[in-house]
Parts: sequence; structure tokens; C-alpha cells
Amino acid sequence: MSQTQQAANAWRILFLLFLANLFNFFDRTIPAIIIEPIRMEWRLSDFQLGMIGTAFTLVYAIAGLPLGRMADTGSRRKIMGWGLAAWSALTAVNGLAWNYWSFLLIRMGIGIGEASYAPAANSLIGDLFPAHKRARAMGIFMLGLPLGLLLAFFSIGAMVAAFDSWRAPFFIAAVPGLILAVFVFFIKEPRRGAAEDIQVAATPVSQPLRKVLRIPTFWWLVLAGLAFNFATYACNSFMVPMLQRYFLMPLQEAAVATGVIVGLTGLVGLTLGGWIADRIHQKYRNGRLLFAAFSMLVATLCTGYGLYAGRIEIGLFVALFSLGWLFAYNFYTCVYTAIQDVIEPRLRATAMALYFAGLYLLGGGLGPIAVGLLSDHFSSAAMLAAGADEMSETFKAVGLHDALYLVPVALLLTMLALLQACRCFVGDARRMREGLVESAAADAAVVK
Repeated sequence: MSQTQQAANAWRILFLLFLANLFNFFDRTIPAIIIEPIRMEWRLSDFQLGMIGTAFTLVYAIAGLPLGRMADTGSRRKIMGWGLAAWSALTAVNGLAWNYWSFLLIRMGIGIGEASYAPAANSLIGDLFPAHKRARAMGIFMLGLPLGLLLAFFSIGAMVAAFDSWRAPFFIAAVPGLILAVFVFFIKEPRRGAAEDIQVAATPVSQPLRKVLRIPTFWWLVLAGLAFNFATYACNSFMVPMLQRYFLMPLQEAAVATGVIVGLTGLVGLTLGGWIADRIHQKYRNGRLLFAAFSMLVATLCTGYGLYAGRIEIGLFVALFSLGWLFAYNFYTCVYTAIQDVIEPRLRATAMALYFAGLYLLGGGLGPIAVGLLSDHFSSAAMLAAGADEMSETFKAVGLHDALYLVPVALLLTMLALLQACRCFVGDARRMREGLVESAAADAAVVK
């Protein structure tokens, strides 16, 4: 196959990976949009609502570890294909939930299916595109996140209104995922390390987990991802109900406003951000991470002020949070690519599985439940301060709004961790390349 054909094949596979990623985030976003009807029907607290997101995320993180290791040693297309089929089918089953606990258990099953996808897809992208093109390729792949969110937030409210049921979106969402799974099975995988300018050894790596965990940059990026996922999952889980309660918006309008904040901004952030990150990387070895740290500072200031301003015009609130999220999206193109710069190809799926485990177990898993607990606490405090005897929606609105201050705090912690990663990135990237040379030389010696 010529280089032109290889490049065309790489972009075709990337487009397919992007589509699967889009439905990944579409399916997992549905509960965040229909969360208020569920709360009303089953009379749930914000802590119980937070547990829906937390249970999914914890299972996602734990299941990702063995599935990521399988992606480094087995067929990535089969792992992704079966995972996509499983989570799509279970999404339909989710619409049949008869109480809170059945809903929770089915979400956990969906988490196992979705855990199969990200490590294998990230590993595949690393083998399809050379280092100087990876941020752009990763940006296109990660466009599935904002587009999935955008499609969900713009359409789910209309589905609920059209069918007069919060269950309908689950049945509709399952269909495209099942169709797409068929195409994933026909992906032609490149050999591992195919995009590297140094020949990658073919022998398996001994003690893979230990080798990944010895890299300082990886630890700091895990901590950055932990804080970042805490912020994003907290925001995605509770922004719609906060807009409904605090700004008195109807469900469909609140969902569209949230879609603008967390979805529309990503279209610009991931495309333009990926291009800027690649340009900076060509001038400064740790430029991507410095750009990511600057972006987190902007995101912290915008989201913090948006909450501090209180009941401002809804258009101004959406604009402030949207600007913050526009810069926050640079995290994906900068950090995911930086991981591939310090991890050798044979360990990338394992590294991404470890990375996602940290992000979701202690970040995404804690975000929704922490905001839910704090919301219940602030609601009770507001009720006591007012001298009221009963909880009302007014107190719940204040409690949830104030609990979301955790979002800018977590973004600030993300920035601090990224600055630490900048300090050791150059050395770790150099050692990775030297290790590739040594392992390739050892393989050549064995062959002779």
C-alpha cells in the first residue's frame, strides 16, 4: 500500500472512530438531561442523582483496566465492535427500568461496554498518525465528545416532549450504535508502532504496568485528568437541573443552553485547539502542556465568575461558561497527545486504561456524587437560614448552584498539575525514544 493510500485509510478509520465516539458520549449523556423527570417520578435526592453518574463511572474505570490490556495484546477492532454492540443494546434496556435500582444497575452494565472503546481507539490512532499530526487527529476523534453532547442536549428534550416520556430517548439512541458496530468489525488495523519514525520492537513488554507507572509525566497527567474529569462530570451531570431550578428554564431550553456550553464550544476548541497545539509543539517540546495549563486558567476564571455573579442574565451566564468550556476542551488535544509522546506504542492502550481508571475512579466518579452531597447540604442550610420547616424547590435551587463552585476549583487544580507535568515532559519523551531504539536493536540482534 502506497503512502497516499495509507494516509487515506488512516483518515477513513479515524472518521469511523469519531462516529463511534460520538454515540459513546450521546448515550452516556441521556440521564443528565432527563434527570429532573426521574427525580420527580421516583422522589430522589441530589445524592441519589449523583450516584447514577458515579456508579456508571466507577464500573467504567475498573472494567477499562483489563480491557485496555487486551487491546495491547489482541484485536482492537473486535474489542471496540463488541463493546459498541453491548453498550448500545443495554441503552435500549435502560428505557425499560422500573425503579431507581434497576436504572442504576443497567447504567453500570453500559459502563462495562463503553470501557472497551477509549483505550483501544487511542492506541489505534497512535499507530495511524505520526507524532506531528496526532494532536489534529486526536482533536477530530475527540470531536465526538462535543458533537455527542450537542446532539444529545439539542435532541433529547424534543424526544421527551414528542413521546411524552423520558424513556423514549434510550430506545432511539440504541439503533445507530448497533449499526455502527458492524462497520467497526471490518477495520484493517495497522501494525503496532507503524507511525513511529523508529522501528518498534515486536516482542511483548514485560512488567507493563510497572514501566508505565515509572514515568513522572504520566503521574502528573493522571492527577490533571482526575481534577479535570471531576469538573466536567460534575458540570455535565447537574447543569441542566441547575438551569431549571436556579434560572427557572423549561427542560428543553435548559438542555439546549447546556448543549451550547459543553457541546458547541468543543467544535471550535478541538479543531482550532488541536491545530494550535501542534504548532506550539513544533517550537517548544512542552508547548502543548503549557498551552493546556493556560487554557485551564481561562476556564477557571470564566466559570468561577459565572457562578459568583448569581442570578445574572441567562445569556451572560451561558456566554461565560461557554468561553470557559471553549478553552477547557484544549485539555483533550494537548494531554492525550502528550501521553502518547512519553509512552511507547506497545504500552499505549495499557497506559490509557490506567489513565482512564484514575480519571474516572477518583475524578469523574467523585464529581457527580460530591456535587450531589454538597447540594443537599447547602439546600438544608438555606432552609435553616430562612427559618422554614419544609424543603422547597427554591432552597434546592440555591443548594445546587452553590455546590457547582466545585467546578472552577477543580479546573484550577488541573492547571497546577499540568504545570508540574511540563517540568518532566521533555526528559520523559526523550527516554521513550531512546527506549524504542534500544528495544529495536535488541530485537534485531535476536533475529540475527
